[in-house]
Amino acid sequence: MAEPKTDLKKAAERRKAPLATPSDLGDNAVRDISGALNELLADVFALYLKTKNFHWHVSGPHFRDYHLMLDEQSEQIFAMTDDIAERVRKIGGTTLRSIGHIAKLQRIKDNDADYVDALDMIAELRDDNRDLVARLRSVHDVADEHNDVATASLIENWIDESERRHWFLFEASRREVEGH
Repeated sequence: MAEPKTDLKKAAERRKAPLATPSDLGDNAVRDISGALNELLADVFALYLKTKNFHWHVSGPHFRDYHLMLDEQSEQIFAMTDDIAERVRKIGGTTLRSIGHIAKLQRIKDNDADYVDALDMIAELRDDNRDLVARLRSVHDVADEHNDVATASLIENWIDESERRHWFLFEASRREVEGH
């Protein structure tokens, strides 16, 4: 039977051991791509929660349409999170570990207001999705710089999805013109 101190020492060493996922990408590529993807992941989590918040709190004459659209969009946004995090791990990086980590990296602003008008919700999410498209393109550039075609390929699909969300939110945010 091993001494308790030895077991504790071995356990502590295992906790400190790096996650050494093999990758043919260089250290600089792993650092750059992982960093960009982790910032993106923080933004996606922030956008997911904001979209869910607005889904839960929307009210007004278009309640059902907005409620259902925001639920659909939040599911699509949430689906991105696992793919982003797993991509970071596949290339040998580490990813977000907590809400605090997300808060440090997120660039999408939270909305903690007690009440937000439905059209203001839609407009805010429209702009956030537009900004997300720009950030996705930026991360795509990082992946291209390091010849990481797998990351670039995933991002291309997320750009298309985000552009579609932006489009839907843009159309939903248009105010009706009298007589038309």
